[in-house]
Amino acid sequence: MKGIYFMMAAIGILTGCSTAQIQDYKNETPKLVLEDYLNGNLEAFGFFQDRSGLVVKRFKVLMKGTWKGNSGTLEEDFVYSDGTKSRRVWNLTKESDGKYVGTAGDVIGEAHGESAGNAFHWKYTLDLPVGTKTYHVQFDDWMYLMSDEVMLNKSKMSKFGFDLGEVTLSFYKKKM
Repeated sequence: MKGIYFMMAAIGILTGCSTAQIQDYKNETPKLVLEDYLNGNLEAFGFFQDRSGLVVKRFKVLMKGTWKGNSGTLEEDFVYSDGTKSRRVWNLTKESDGKYVGTAGDVIGEAHGESAGNAFHWKYTLDLPVGTKTYHVQFDDWMYLMSDEVMLNKSKMSKFGFDLGEVTLSFYKKKM
C-alpha cells in the first residue's frame, strides 16, 4: 500500500513541474509567421533518437508550402538514411490569436497549435509505421525561428505517457 502512495506522490510531483508555455516566447524575435515561413520551398534535415539517446534514423525532407488566405498546404517528401521514402501532406488552417489546426492522412484527428514570438507549438497523434505494424504515437512539437531562412524543431514522442524518443529537425527556407 505504501508503494502505491509513493508512486502517486511521485507522479504528482513530476506532472506538477512547470513546462514551457507558448506565451514564454511572445517577445522573442524574429517573429514566426507560419504562413510566411511555410510558403515556398523548404528543405529539412533531421534524426530520431530513441529514449536512450541513440540516433536510430536520419532523414531529409523536401517541402513545398502554399497558402491562400488562412488555408495552407504543406507537402513533405521524406528520404530516410536506409533508403525508404514517405510522404505527408498537411492541410493547415490559421485560426484566431495565432492558433492553427492541421490534418494529414497519417494524423489521427487534428493537430492543434499556437504561435507566439519566434515559436510554434503543436500537439498531435501520428499513425506511425514501424515494420509491418502502425502505432498511434503522440507528438509534442516545438519550432523556433532562428532567422528568415532557418527554423529548428524538437519533437518529443510518447505512447501512453511514456517517452519513446525525440525528433530533431533543422529547416532551411530556399531563396526564390
